[in-house]
Amino acid sequence: MDPAIAVKLHRESQRTRPDFTVYVPRSLDGSSHDTGNEHFHVSEHPQGGLFALWTQSSYEGKPDQHVVFARSTDEGRTWTTPRLIAGPADGGGIASWQFPLISRSGRIYVYYNRYIGVHDYAMSTCGVMAGKYSDDGGETWSEQQMVPMPRSIWDSQDPKIPANWIIWQKPLKFFDGPYFAGFTRWVSPEVSGPRRMEVWWSQASVVEFMRFENVDDDPEPRDLRITYSAQNDRALQYGHIGHPDVSVVQEPAIVPLPDGRLFCVMRSNAGHAVWSESADRGETWTQPVALRQTDDRLPLPHPCSPCPIYEISPGEYIFLFHNHDGHMGGWGPMTSEQHRRPVWLTRGLFRPGAKQPVWFSEPQFFMDNEGVPMLRADLAMYASTTPTETGLILWYPERKFFLLGKRIARSWLAEMPVPER
Repeated sequence: MDPAIAVKLHRESQRTRPDFTVYVPRSLDGSSHDTGNEHFHVSEHPQGGLFALWTQSSYEGKPDQHVVFARSTDEGRTWTTPRLIAGPADGGGIASWQFPLISRSGRIYVYYNRYIGVHDYAMSTCGVMAGKYSDDGGETWSEQQMVPMPRSIWDSQDPKIPANWIIWQKPLKFFDGPYFAGFTRWVSPEVSGPRRMEVWWSQASVVEFMRFENVDDDPEPRDLRITYSAQNDRALQYGHIGHPDVSVVQEPAIVPLPDGRLFCVMRSNAGHAVWSESADRGETWTQPVALRQTDDRLPLPHPCSPCPIYEISPGEYIFLFHNHDGHMGGWGPMTSEQHRRPVWLTRGLFRPGAKQPVWFSEPQFFMDNEGVPMLRADLAMYASTTPTETGLILWYPERKFFLLGKRIARSWLAEMPVPER
């Protein structure tokens, strides 16, 4: 590598002041086919240490998009060279938006969206569910198998065209139950009519949920048993301001509440995030409403960008958002590759009896990249977390280029008071 390029890559990788560097691309211009890195899932490895899965390409949505795996045995300080899980190099279509499931025996499953050559909306989201597993910690992988998915009223009427869907956060186990996750389902243009917005992510969309019932039985990937909730006309919807007939609600992030409910935060294109809750462990959900700091304060401003919420301890959470509604630095809400920054953090606490069951502190600045582009400039939080003795590590894609990690200490969060009324 040209020494000047190496120097620039190192300098830029440190712009957000990370504590960990997981992956730095091998070029600046996409020629190494690894300059798009996103959908970054880091988990505790069943044999100790950590493992990472992410979607890699030269740029998001390009025909070289694929899923890779890497492992760390020294708490995230160093990582193995990424290993291909699925993608065009294995003779299939692009593979994207993977998520892990780990069985009781230690088997690692990886499921992902697999393009099969036809789409009605976006090649990178329209696909079947496919999966593989590893019984040796990621050294070798089974053959790919397809998982049947039921048709939805939101999908194309052509049975040859798969659904448009993404699970964007790691499925989690709540209340000692099976793995559970929310997912975005983009509405087929055949159902919604012509696109009403200027950018792909504003196509009509809804949120639904999956529960993975039999992971601990070590099934073959095709035999994964999935229970769906909030399906069809019960899917979560949220109308866009000025276009109330168009639902744009996406990327659900779920945390448990101490009283047994589930609390779900989602992005919208209304200038703020929204939330819903389930009192029956994910079977039914309330109508989404604006996410506020407290019951009586204004919504927390946020554009149509990932806004994850994570549990720190029972009843304590962090929420990551941009703290503006999409109007930032001369950019408008439609310029998503520019306005998805900086990142602010707010601490949340469970408030029993409140209308909104989690209230938040005043936002604290967390990180930024100053908008300097590395093919793109955004700081979209397609992130994940792993616990530590002192808090957690946020693993995040930076400009969908670098893959980095940042410590979040409980002692710092304890300094953020949350309103009590």
